[in-house]
Amino acid sequence: MKLIKNLSFNHLVLLATIGSVLVLGGAFVFQAFGFAPCKLCLWQRWPHAAAIAIGAATLTTQKRLLAWLGAAAAATTSGLGVYHSGVERKLWEGPTTCTSSALTGELDPADLLNQILAAPLVRCDEIPWEMFGVTMANLNALGSAGLAIIWILAARKAA
Repeated sequence: MKLIKNLSFNHLVLLATIGSVLVLGGAFVFQAFGFAPCKLCLWQRWPHAAAIAIGAATLTTQKRLLAWLGAAAAATTSGLGVYHSGVERKLWEGPTTCTSSALTGELDPADLLNQILAAPLVRCDEIPWEMFGVTMANLNALGSAGLAIIWILAARKAA
């Protein structure tokens, strides 16, 4: 941690930006290997894309305020990762557009067919990949929290 604290403003911003590039790139690699993203996975990608753009703008303008925006983007995707982790572990329900729910009442065949056709292909409450109990959403939550800390360290340094 001491090594990171001793880095310059530009190095911290570059480190955080590269971190988001790697996370976003990793997500696309998993997708290329057949792990289609669910809705919450896609939501977690947008703040990383924003952090990359913010990183480029920060390095160009040297504005400390932009580093705070980078921290907010990283914290947002970390929060989404925590939320998605809870949905995967059935600790709480996710958006109705990407989680399963029991059939309620009696449905006529037409209603049942409509419900099936409207169902998403990739559910947010199923874990498509995990290693030692750690899922992609868990990794994003933890890694992005680390990136948020790096952004905060950068924002607190004089540009």
